[in-house]
Amino acid sequence: MVALSQTALDQYSLIKTCKPSGFFSGIPVINLTDPDAKSLIVEACQEFGFFKLVNHGVRMEFISRLETLAISFFDLPQSEKDKVGPPDPFGYGNKRIGPNGDIGWIEYLLLNTNPQITSHKTLSISQENPQIFSSAVDDYILAVKSMAYEVLELMADGLGIEPRNVLSKLVRDEKSDSCFRVNYYPPCQELQALSGRNLVGFGEHTDPQIISVLRSNNTTGLQICLRDGTWVSVPPDQTSFFINVGDALQVMTNGRLRSLKHRVLADTIKSRISMIYFGGPPLSEKIAPLPNLLAEGEESLYEQFTWCEYKNSAYKSRLADYRLGLFEKKKKLRTLLANI
Repeated sequence: MVALSQTALDQYSLIKTCKPSGFFSGIPVINLTDPDAKSLIVEACQEFGFFKLVNHGVRMEFISRLETLAISFFDLPQSEKDKVGPPDPFGYGNKRIGPNGDIGWIEYLLLNTNPQITSHKTLSISQENPQIFSSAVDDYILAVKSMAYEVLELMADGLGIEPRNVLSKLVRDEKSDSCFRVNYYPPCQELQALSGRNLVGFGEHTDPQIISVLRSNNTTGLQICLRDGTWVSVPPDQTSFFINVGDALQVMTNGRLRSLKHRVLADTIKSRISMIYFGGPPLSEKIAPLPNLLAEGEESLYEQFTWCEYKNSAYKSRLADYRLGLFEKKKKLRTLLANI
Protein backbone atom coordinates (compact mmCIF):
# COMPACT_ATOMS: atom_id res chain seq x y z
CA MET A 1 0.00 0.00 0.00
CA VAL A 2 1.23 3.46 -0.83
CA ALA A 3 1.34 6.39 1.58
CA LEU A 4 -1.93 8.30 1.72
CA SER A 5 -2.78 11.97 1.80
CA GLN A 6 -5.16 13.15 4.51
CA THR A 7 -7.96 13.33 1.91
CA ALA A 8 -7.39 9.73 0.87
CA LEU A 9 -7.10 8.64 4.49
CA ASP A 10 -10.58 9.97 5.20
CA GLN A 11 -12.19 7.05 3.33
CA TYR A 12 -10.93 4.65 5.99
CA SER A 13 -12.53 4.11 9.38
CA LEU A 14 -11.03 6.10 12.22
CA ILE A 15 -12.00 5.48 15.82
CA LYS A 16 -11.19 7.25 19.05
CA THR A 17 -9.50 5.08 21.61
CA CYS A 18 -8.14 5.82 25.01
CA LYS A 19 -4.41 5.64 25.43
CA PRO A 20 -3.87 2.11 26.76
CA SER A 21 -2.14 1.85 30.08
CA GLY A 22 -0.93 -1.54 28.97
CA PHE A 23 -2.19 -4.80 27.53
CA PHE A 24 -5.06 -6.72 29.01
CA SER A 25 -3.64 -9.22 31.48
CA GLY A 26 -6.74 -11.33 31.95
CA ILE A 27 -6.62 -13.39 28.76
CA PRO A 28 -6.64 -17.10 29.68
CA VAL A 29 -3.46 -18.98 28.77
CA ILE A 30 -3.97 -22.70 28.28
CA ASN A 31 -1.30 -25.34 27.95
CA LEU A 32 -2.54 -27.98 25.54
CA THR A 33 -0.70 -30.66 27.54
CA ASP A 34 -2.28 -29.62 30.88
CA PRO A 35 -4.41 -32.42 32.40
CA ASP A 36 -7.04 -29.77 33.22
CA ALA A 37 -7.02 -28.32 29.69
CA LYS A 38 -10.56 -29.50 28.90
CA SER A 39 -12.06 -27.64 31.85
CA LEU A 40 -9.91 -24.55 31.35
CA ILE A 41 -10.86 -24.35 27.67
CA VAL A 42 -14.58 -24.42 28.47
CA GLU A 43 -14.17 -21.80 31.22
CA ALA A 44 -12.25 -19.51 28.87
CA CYS A 45 -14.82 -19.91 26.10
CA GLN A 46 -17.69 -19.21 28.48
CA GLU A 47 -16.09 -16.06 29.87
CA PHE A 48 -14.29 -14.64 26.84
CA GLY A 49 -14.90 -16.84 23.79
CA PHE A 50 -11.14 -16.60 23.43
CA PHE A 51 -7.88 -17.91 24.85
CA LYS A 52 -4.17 -18.20 24.14
CA LEU A 53 -2.83 -21.68 23.48
CA VAL A 54 0.74 -22.66 24.37
CA ASN A 55 2.61 -25.94 23.95
CA HIS A 56 0.42 -26.40 20.89
CA GLY A 57 2.70 -28.79 19.01
CA VAL A 58 2.89 -26.80 15.76
CA ARG A 59 6.49 -26.62 14.61
CA MET A 60 7.94 -23.12 14.50
CA GLU A 61 9.67 -23.86 11.22
CA PHE A 62 6.25 -24.26 9.56
CA ILE A 63 5.14 -20.93 11.01
CA SER A 64 8.30 -19.02 10.13
CA ARG A 65 8.53 -20.43 6.62
CA LEU A 66 4.99 -19.46 5.68
CA GLU A 67 5.25 -16.02 7.26
CA THR A 68 8.47 -15.29 5.36
CA LEU A 69 6.90 -16.29 2.05
CA ALA A 70 3.78 -14.26 2.77
CA ILE A 71 5.78 -11.13 3.60
CA SER A 72 7.78 -11.56 0.40
CA PHE A 73 4.53 -11.65 -1.53
CA PHE A 74 3.04 -8.58 0.13
CA ASP A 75 6.30 -6.70 -0.54
CA LEU A 76 5.88 -7.19 -4.30
CA PRO A 77 4.83 -4.28 -6.53
CA GLN A 78 1.07 -3.77 -6.57
CA SER A 79 0.87 -4.76 -10.24
CA GLU A 80 2.34 -8.19 -9.41
CA LYS A 81 0.00 -8.77 -6.47
CA ASP A 82 -3.02 -7.80 -8.51
CA LYS A 83 -2.31 -10.73 -10.83
CA VAL A 84 -3.30 -13.08 -7.99
CA GLY A 85 -6.65 -11.35 -7.39
CA PRO A 86 -9.27 -10.19 -7.06
CA PRO A 87 -10.72 -12.78 -4.67
CA ASP A 88 -13.64 -14.62 -6.24
CA PRO A 89 -13.91 -15.66 -3.50
CA PHE A 90 -10.30 -16.86 -3.15
CA GLY A 91 -7.17 -14.95 -4.07
CA TYR A 92 -5.59 -11.58 -3.26
CA GLY A 93 -7.50 -8.55 -2.06
CA ASN A 94 -6.83 -5.21 -0.46
CA LYS A 95 -8.79 -2.51 1.31
CA ARG A 96 -12.24 -3.95 0.62
CA ILE A 97 -13.49 -6.51 3.14
CA GLY A 98 -16.47 -8.30 1.66
CA PRO A 99 -18.97 -6.96 -0.88
CA ASN A 100 -20.92 -4.58 1.37
CA GLY A 101 -18.75 -1.52 1.79
CA ASP A 102 -16.48 -2.47 4.69
CA ILE A 103 -12.99 -1.06 4.18
CA GLY A 104 -9.82 -1.66 6.18
CA TRP A 105 -6.13 -0.81 6.14
CA ILE A 106 -5.35 -4.32 4.98
CA GLU A 107 -4.13 -6.62 2.23
CA TYR A 108 -4.91 -10.32 2.32
CA LEU A 109 -4.82 -13.73 0.72
CA LEU A 110 -7.89 -15.94 1.13
CA LEU A 111 -7.48 -19.65 0.42
CA ASN A 112 -9.72 -22.70 0.63
CA THR A 113 -8.42 -25.57 2.77
CA ASN A 114 -10.73 -28.27 1.46
CA PRO A 115 -8.49 -30.94 -0.11
CA GLN A 116 -10.95 -31.12 -3.02
CA ILE A 117 -10.60 -27.37 -3.71
CA THR A 118 -6.94 -26.56 -3.14
CA SER A 119 -7.06 -22.97 -4.38
CA HIS A 120 -3.54 -22.14 -3.21
CA LYS A 121 -2.05 -24.68 -5.63
CA THR A 122 -3.24 -22.59 -8.57
CA LEU A 123 -2.04 -19.22 -7.26
CA SER A 124 1.35 -17.96 -8.46
CA ILE A 125 2.35 -16.49 -5.10
CA SER A 126 6.03 -17.26 -5.57
CA GLN A 127 7.38 -16.23 -8.94
CA GLU A 128 10.57 -18.27 -8.57
CA ASN A 129 8.85 -21.51 -7.65
CA PRO A 130 5.04 -21.61 -7.30
CA GLN A 131 5.22 -24.92 -5.44
CA ILE A 132 7.16 -23.36 -2.55
CA PHE A 133 4.17 -21.42 -1.29
CA SER A 134 1.77 -24.31 -1.85
CA SER A 135 4.00 -26.66 0.13
CA ALA A 136 4.36 -24.16 2.98
CA VAL A 137 0.59 -23.71 3.19
CA ASP A 138 0.04 -27.48 3.18
CA ASP A 139 2.53 -28.06 6.02
CA TYR A 140 1.13 -25.23 8.12
CA ILE A 141 -2.54 -26.09 7.59
CA LEU A 142 -2.04 -29.79 8.30
CA ALA A 143 -0.39 -28.99 11.64
CA VAL A 144 -2.95 -26.34 12.62
CA LYS A 145 -5.88 -28.59 11.69
CA SER A 146 -4.54 -31.35 13.93
CA MET A 147 -4.27 -28.87 16.80
CA ALA A 148 -7.78 -27.54 16.15
CA TYR A 149 -9.24 -31.06 16.21
CA GLU A 150 -7.62 -31.69 19.59
CA VAL A 151 -8.93 -28.40 20.98
CA LEU A 152 -12.48 -29.20 19.82
CA GLU A 153 -12.34 -32.68 21.31
CA LEU A 154 -11.09 -31.33 24.63
CA MET A 155 -13.90 -28.79 24.46
CA ALA A 156 -16.45 -31.59 24.01
CA ASP A 157 -14.91 -33.43 26.97
CA GLY A 158 -15.14 -30.30 29.10
CA LEU A 159 -18.79 -29.79 28.15
CA GLY A 160 -19.54 -33.42 28.93
CA ILE A 161 -20.97 -34.22 25.50
CA GLU A 162 -20.51 -37.44 23.57
CA PRO A 163 -19.10 -38.62 21.33
CA ARG A 164 -16.03 -36.47 21.91
CA ASN A 165 -15.61 -35.94 18.17
CA VAL A 166 -19.07 -34.38 17.81
CA LEU A 167 -17.47 -31.01 17.03
CA SER A 168 -14.17 -32.03 15.46
CA LYS A 169 -15.79 -34.35 12.93
CA LEU A 170 -17.46 -31.36 11.28
CA VAL A 171 -14.17 -29.68 10.45
CA ARG A 172 -12.50 -33.03 9.72
CA ASP A 173 -15.12 -33.82 7.09
CA GLU A 174 -13.70 -33.99 3.57
CA LYS A 175 -16.40 -31.51 2.53
CA SER A 176 -15.63 -29.13 5.39
CA ASP A 177 -16.14 -25.52 4.32
CA SER A 178 -12.98 -24.27 6.00
CA CYS A 179 -10.66 -21.56 4.78
CA PHE A 180 -7.33 -19.93 5.50
CA ARG A 181 -6.62 -16.22 5.47
CA VAL A 182 -3.33 -14.34 5.61
CA ASN A 183 -3.85 -10.70 6.63
CA TYR A 184 -1.19 -8.03 6.16
CA TYR A 185 -1.51 -4.62 7.85
CA PRO A 186 1.17 -2.21 6.60
CA PRO A 187 2.39 0.50 8.98
CA CYS A 188 0.61 3.82 8.52
CA GLN A 189 2.89 6.73 9.43
CA GLU A 190 0.12 9.22 8.67
CA LEU A 191 -1.48 8.13 11.95
CA GLN A 192 1.23 9.87 13.95
CA ALA A 193 -0.53 13.16 13.22
CA LEU A 194 -3.90 11.84 14.37
CA SER A 195 -3.56 12.18 18.13
CA GLY A 196 -6.01 9.98 20.01
CA ARG A 197 -7.36 8.31 16.87
CA ASN A 198 -6.68 4.91 15.37
CA LEU A 199 -7.03 3.60 11.85
CA VAL A 200 -9.08 0.41 11.58
CA GLY A 201 -7.28 -2.43 9.86
CA PHE A 202 -10.18 -4.90 10.19
CA GLY A 203 -13.45 -3.71 11.68
CA GLU A 204 -15.26 -5.26 14.64
CA HIS A 205 -16.95 -8.56 13.92
CA THR A 206 -17.47 -12.12 15.06
CA ASP A 207 -16.30 -15.11 13.02
CA PRO A 208 -19.20 -17.12 11.58
CA GLN A 209 -17.50 -20.55 11.57
CA ILE A 210 -17.11 -23.06 14.42
CA ILE A 211 -13.59 -22.15 15.48
CA SER A 212 -10.83 -19.76 14.42
CA VAL A 213 -7.13 -20.37 15.01
CA LEU A 214 -5.06 -17.20 14.85
CA ARG A 215 -1.32 -16.70 14.81
CA SER A 216 0.36 -13.33 14.25
CA ASN A 217 3.80 -11.77 14.36
CA ASN A 218 4.99 -9.68 17.29
CA THR A 219 3.09 -6.52 16.30
CA THR A 220 0.19 -5.07 18.30
CA GLY A 221 -3.25 -4.35 16.91
CA LEU A 222 -5.62 -7.13 17.94
CA GLN A 223 -8.39 -6.04 20.32
CA ILE A 224 -11.24 -8.04 21.82
CA CYS A 225 -14.52 -6.88 23.31
CA LEU A 226 -15.29 -7.98 26.85
CA ARG A 227 -18.81 -8.80 28.00
CA ASP A 228 -19.26 -5.33 29.47
CA GLY A 229 -18.49 -3.77 26.09
CA THR A 230 -14.95 -2.69 26.95
CA TRP A 231 -12.35 -3.04 24.22
CA VAL A 232 -8.96 -4.30 25.39
CA SER A 233 -5.66 -4.87 23.58
CA VAL A 234 -4.25 -8.38 23.29
CA PRO A 235 -0.50 -8.71 23.95
CA PRO A 236 1.14 -10.08 20.79
CA ASP A 237 2.86 -13.46 21.03
CA GLN A 238 4.41 -14.81 17.85
CA THR A 239 5.04 -18.28 19.30
CA SER A 240 1.49 -19.00 20.48
CA PHE A 241 -1.95 -19.36 18.95
CA PHE A 242 -5.19 -17.60 19.85
CA ILE A 243 -8.46 -19.53 19.64
CA ASN A 244 -11.81 -17.82 18.90
CA VAL A 245 -15.29 -19.24 19.38
CA GLY A 246 -17.33 -18.73 16.20
CA ASP A 247 -21.05 -18.09 15.71
CA ALA A 248 -21.78 -21.69 14.70
CA LEU A 249 -20.27 -22.99 17.95
CA GLN A 250 -22.31 -20.50 19.95
CA VAL A 251 -25.47 -21.95 18.40
CA MET A 252 -24.36 -25.57 18.85
CA THR A 253 -23.78 -24.94 22.56
CA ASN A 254 -27.07 -23.00 22.87
CA GLY A 255 -25.19 -19.88 23.94
CA ARG A 256 -23.03 -21.51 26.61
CA LEU A 257 -19.96 -20.57 24.60
CA ARG A 258 -20.03 -17.09 23.09
CA SER A 259 -18.53 -15.99 19.80
CA LEU A 260 -15.96 -13.25 20.23
CA LYS A 261 -16.28 -9.72 18.87
CA HIS A 262 -12.84 -8.50 17.84
CA ARG A 263 -11.03 -6.03 15.58
CA VAL A 264 -7.56 -5.00 14.43
CA LEU A 265 -6.11 -1.48 14.57
CA ALA A 266 -3.26 -0.32 12.36
CA ASP A 267 0.19 0.40 13.76
CA THR A 268 2.16 3.53 12.92
CA ILE A 269 5.58 1.89 12.72
CA LYS A 270 5.48 -1.89 12.31
CA SER A 271 3.60 -4.09 9.90
CA ARG A 272 1.35 -6.81 11.30
CA ILE A 273 0.83 -10.15 9.62
CA SER A 274 -1.65 -12.72 10.86
CA MET A 275 -2.59 -16.19 9.66
CA ILE A 276 -6.06 -17.50 10.50
CA TYR A 277 -7.55 -20.94 9.98
CA PHE A 278 -11.35 -20.87 10.04
CA GLY A 279 -12.80 -24.30 10.81
CA GLY A 280 -16.24 -24.60 9.24
CA PRO A 281 -18.69 -27.49 8.73
CA PRO A 282 -19.89 -28.83 5.36
CA LEU A 283 -22.27 -26.50 3.56
CA SER A 284 -25.19 -28.90 3.98
CA GLU A 285 -24.62 -29.41 7.73
CA LYS A 286 -27.59 -28.50 9.91
CA ILE A 287 -26.60 -26.18 12.74
CA ALA A 288 -28.64 -26.33 15.94
CA PRO A 289 -28.01 -26.80 19.69
CA LEU A 290 -26.66 -30.27 20.41
CA PRO A 291 -29.49 -32.34 21.97
CA ASN A 292 -27.27 -33.98 24.59
CA LEU A 293 -26.13 -30.55 25.75
CA LEU A 294 -29.64 -29.26 26.47
CA ALA A 295 -30.82 -29.71 30.03
CA GLU A 296 -34.23 -31.25 30.65
CA GLY A 297 -36.85 -28.70 29.68
CA GLU A 298 -34.30 -26.33 28.15
CA GLU A 299 -35.42 -24.85 24.87
CA SER A 300 -33.25 -24.00 21.90
CA LEU A 301 -32.47 -20.30 21.60
CA TYR A 302 -32.01 -20.61 17.84
CA GLU A 303 -33.84 -21.81 14.78
CA GLN A 304 -32.13 -24.64 12.94
CA PHE A 305 -30.30 -23.62 9.78
CA THR A 306 -27.76 -25.08 7.41
CA TRP A 307 -24.23 -23.74 7.36
CA CYS A 308 -24.82 -22.66 3.75
CA GLU A 309 -27.85 -20.60 4.81
CA TYR A 310 -25.96 -18.91 7.61
CA LYS A 311 -22.86 -18.31 5.52
CA ASN A 312 -24.90 -16.68 2.76
CA SER A 313 -26.70 -14.52 5.31
CA ALA A 314 -23.48 -13.53 7.07
CA TYR A 315 -21.69 -12.49 3.92
CA LYS A 316 -24.62 -10.31 2.85
CA SER A 317 -24.26 -8.32 6.07
CA ARG A 318 -21.81 -5.67 7.23
CA LEU A 319 -18.93 -6.69 9.47
CA ALA A 320 -20.33 -5.18 12.65
CA ASP A 321 -23.87 -6.55 12.20
CA TYR A 322 -25.20 -9.01 14.76
CA ARG A 323 -25.63 -11.89 12.35
CA LEU A 324 -27.15 -14.42 14.72
CA GLY A 325 -30.06 -12.12 15.48
CA LEU A 326 -31.93 -13.29 12.39
CA PHE A 327 -31.84 -16.86 13.67
CA GLU A 328 -32.77 -16.28 17.29
CA LYS A 329 -36.20 -17.58 18.28
CA LYS A 330 -36.88 -14.51 20.40
CA LYS A 331 -36.26 -12.38 17.31
CA LYS A 332 -39.10 -14.15 15.50
CA LEU A 333 -41.29 -13.86 18.59
CA ARG A 334 -40.72 -10.08 18.76
CA THR A 335 -41.59 -9.82 15.06
CA LEU A 336 -44.81 -11.80 15.52
CA LEU A 337 -45.88 -9.71 18.52
CA ALA A 338 -45.14 -6.49 16.64
CA ASN A 339 -47.47 -7.58 13.84
CA ILE A 340 -50.40 -8.43 16.12
